[in-house]
Amino acid sequence: MLDFACKRFSLDEVIRCGLALTKSECKLLRFMLKNSVDWYTTEELSKQLDLNLSTIQRSVKNLHSKEVIERSQNNLESGGYVFLYKIKKKRELREMLIGIVKSWSERVEKELKKW
Repeated sequence: MLDFACKRFSLDEVIRCGLALTKSECKLLRFMLKNSVDWYTTEELSKQLDLNLSTIQRSVKNLHSKEVIERSQNNLESGGYVFLYKIKKKRELREMLIGIVKSWSERVEKELKKW
């Protein structure tokens, strides 16, 4: 927990707010952090997390656009392809979040100086 005057924040809340994640995206992020060495299809993630496939597809799209997860294309012998997803290294995510928190802190400081 992090204290800020009258409000306490859990690290999960800071991550969720900092990355602007939905509950489903948070659930997916936590799962992928615990299973960080594996690549997953959206179907596998849907089964593992007991979430609707369209919810998973939307979540991986958003997490990929925010550069939280990596995507790889696996071409199928029968034609077509399937995307595989894997979480980025925790170190990279930590650096990203530190940058977000620093940016927020700088904006707060700027507003306080104008006050």
